[in-house]
Amino acid sequence: MRALLSVFDKTELVEFARGLSDAGVELVASGGTAKVLHDAGVAHLDVADVTGSPEMLDGRVKTLHPRIHAGILADLDRPEHLTALDEHDITPIDLVVCNLYPFLSNPSIELIDIGGPAMVRAAAKNYRRVGVVTSPSQYDKVLEEIVTTRTLSNATRHELARAAFAHTATYDAQIVRWFDAGAELGEAPSAIDAVVPETLHLTLERAAVTRYGENPHQFAARYRFAGTTPWWDGVTQHAGSEMSYLNLFDADAAWRLVHELRSDAPSHEAVAIVKHANAAGAALGSTLGEAFSRALAADPQSAFGGVVAVAGFVDDVLAQLIAAGPQCDVIVASGFSEGAVASLVARRKATRLLSAPAPEPLGLSIRTFGDSALVQNADELVVPVSAWRCVTNATPTSQQLQDLLVAWRVCARTTSNAIVIARDGVAVGVGAGQQSRVVAAGIAVVKAGEFATGAAAASDAFFPFADGLESLTGAGVTSVVQPGGSVRDTEIIEAANSAGIVMMLTGERHFRH
Repeated sequence: MRALLSVFDKTELVEFARGLSDAGVELVASGGTAKVLHDAGVAHLDVADVTGSPEMLDGRVKTLHPRIHAGILADLDRPEHLTALDEHDITPIDLVVCNLYPFLSNPSIELIDIGGPAMVRAAAKNYRRVGVVTSPSQYDKVLEEIVTTRTLSNATRHELARAAFAHTATYDAQIVRWFDAGAELGEAPSAIDAVVPETLHLTLERAAVTRYGENPHQFAARYRFAGTTPWWDGVTQHAGSEMSYLNLFDADAAWRLVHELRSDAPSHEAVAIVKHANAAGAALGSTLGEAFSRALAADPQSAFGGVVAVAGFVDDVLAQLIAAGPQCDVIVASGFSEGAVASLVARRKATRLLSAPAPEPLGLSIRTFGDSALVQNADELVVPVSAWRCVTNATPTSQQLQDLLVAWRVCARTTSNAIVIARDGVAVGVGAGQQSRVVAAGIAVVKAGEFATGAAAASDAFFPFADGLESLTGAGVTSVVQPGGSVRDTEIIEAANSAGIVMMLTGERHFRH
């Protein structure tokens, strides 16, 4: 049995190579791999000894040779292949161990691997005879099987080949994205091409299988973009049932929202309670306990079975406060004290307790339908409060501006059509997912109740008619923020002036479907 070793990542290389050699496998190695084996005293042949040709062009050409690729690609069940090997004195290669240059570590022409992908793909194509190892994580299984059986099973070679093609596909996708970003042209692509290039090459790695999908009869998993480390990879689950699809979806929405609220008001603490990816309550407070109590009071009924996101550490006192409230499915925070975990587990063993790092910025939004997909860049709040335009006779106080920002932030993360009412740093009324904006306003008013008096409100898109605004002002709302842009803007502004309220225009819509 002959193995060809040519790896960039040399993790556990010596141990693996020595194990193969001890099992009677003849080793052939190239470049830096050969040097490592030489320094470790592991017997091997140099690639140049096999090919009869030296490495050249600064190492760009070393394994690209018929004596290498014929050894990998030969089908030993074909007499003509055996004859060709015999005529040219070529020894078959039974195992290829190769991982590629880490392109993302320093994207450049020199880290575009040529010989590596060629060997990996050749071995994977001939998987019925040849094993291909592309990751140190595969070493133990492969070595154990070779030591035990002196070969690799069909199932193992099939599994390794599948991983190999995924490895090269990921690598090529990284290079394409580099070219899409302008590569070494010295100029950035157009704004639209930077977000939605002519072709989109995505490689997703399965990070975790979920308990079930959106519904119990569906299978689901969380994937990550290859080469990335999303915040979910840094999560520690302290207690509770296995995460489901909706647990992940809702927890992500809650964790991002609470960090955005905290960023908008760095002198305050923040808590968000999310149900079906929409806020049931969100609040700022002088302490986390105060923020939680205020968020819960906004809609305790909807909070049942939701996700509580705490922009900070859950200590014993806060845990007891949360445990005394409605049942929640997930609690995500920067950390938990031992006493907090004990209190929350005693309240409900199934509740998932997650310690998490801050979320990374949102990337591409990709939504599939059948064999098609819609792709866009993430919806961010681009226009700062300082650039909002007051269009009414009344001008906002500092407290109104803060409440308008809370309402606007929550509204942008709420399913359209959306109206959010906020007072004293608390989202007290959320109207979400309605076909009619006036109905969304009515729901927000009902949920806010008496807290609508003196409150601020946000609309994720313009008011097409004055009725939605009148629903808010009739309930006592005294300031409103909206994008503007309706053909009836003048009529809407007149209605705001008639009601004596403040109206701010952002010029920025935030639909969320």
